[in-house]
Amino acid sequence: MTRAVWVKADDAVGDWDDRRARITAALEAGADWVLVDEGDVERVRELGEINVAAFRTDGDVTLVDDVDVVDEAETESVSESTSEPDAVVVGKNGEGDGTIDPPTDLSGSADLSTLRREGELERGAYVRILGKEYEAFAESAAQEVDHTIVVGEDWTIIPLENLIARIGDETDLVAGVTSADEAKTAFETLEIGADAVLLDSDDPDEIRRTVEVRDEAERETLELEYAEVKDVEQIGSADRVCVDTGSLLEHDEGMLVGSMARGLVFVHAETAESPYVASRPFRVNAGAVHAYVRTPDGGTKYLSELQSGDEVQIVDTDGNTREAIVGRVKIEQRPMFRVALETSDGDRIETLLQNAETIKVPTSAGRRAVTDLEAGDELLLYYEDTARHFGEAVEESIIEK
Repeated sequence: MTRAVWVKADDAVGDWDDRRARITAALEAGADWVLVDEGDVERVRELGEINVAAFRTDGDVTLVDDVDVVDEAETESVSESTSEPDAVVVGKNGEGDGTIDPPTDLSGSADLSTLRREGELERGAYVRILGKEYEAFAESAAQEVDHTIVVGEDWTIIPLENLIARIGDETDLVAGVTSADEAKTAFETLEIGADAVLLDSDDPDEIRRTVEVRDEAERETLELEYAEVKDVEQIGSADRVCVDTGSLLEHDEGMLVGSMARGLVFVHAETAESPYVASRPFRVNAGAVHAYVRTPDGGTKYLSELQSGDEVQIVDTDGNTREAIVGRVKIEQRPMFRVALETSDGDRIETLLQNAETIKVPTSAGRRAVTDLEAGDELLLYYEDTARHFGEAVEESIIEK
């Protein structure tokens, strides 16, 4: 499931300076959406690239303040936005927030009548859960909208559990939260979780932490295992790939690479100091151009295909994963080792790694340079008994040797 973070930045937050601060923090943190009043859409577009959802209260453009400074005093003037939002949201100052009682028959809903006129735009409903009738209204609205935003009053987990169970497959369920801790709970409820959270917070650190919670919720944890080294053979030179990321890697992190997609060897980042070269904590010396590297979506790419801007999966020795952006790929001809391994069920796995003491791999006896590997050592890898076609796992018989 792909999770998302929305940040609330409508006029309930304050004046434009207050709203702009939230929007800027959302942009810098990597949030997915901001929820604003419709008159702010164009100004959000000027600040940066982010999905914009806009409250529509009566079917027409909502007018909001436009800040002008005269003699250092703040004055308000009205301006209309000429930019379309990515999604229109109803419920503010209407049936969704208790301004008007929600109808028992949705055919008489003014809010949803507004949405039905929106054509190609994505549609959303904003509902404060003020009682069971609002829970029922959210369930009914979910049948007609792309995003159902629910905000609890004196929030307990029960209404969210009910809504996940009842409407989780019909709409993107967005849970209102005020902190990263609440976001974590929303993403974990019923082991399914909300599709997204709407964060109502002025704190840039809270916005950043909520985005981190989103990322953690999407990441997989891999089961790594040890395989016995059967042979380490010096071979000729090959085109070797160094993957330089835009992130600093920790001492226990690296990438999963290998000649055979079903068995990918853990290769450490160059975080260790060496008598011969300074550490490069952003780099993984990953092997020859033909080898696979694992990507964050669970797929693979050939090392030769990687280029600046691609994403690769970073993994630590416990199997925890995260993603990193490729900043540069260096391909140079270097002398290589062929490393042959045997898994616990007798499968033979091989890969090519550069013959250099700066390339480190995790063994059952600790971190070791490739140049020190010997038959009988146990090397950490990720093994899955499946074939790959264009990087995707497939159910077919493929022989690799």
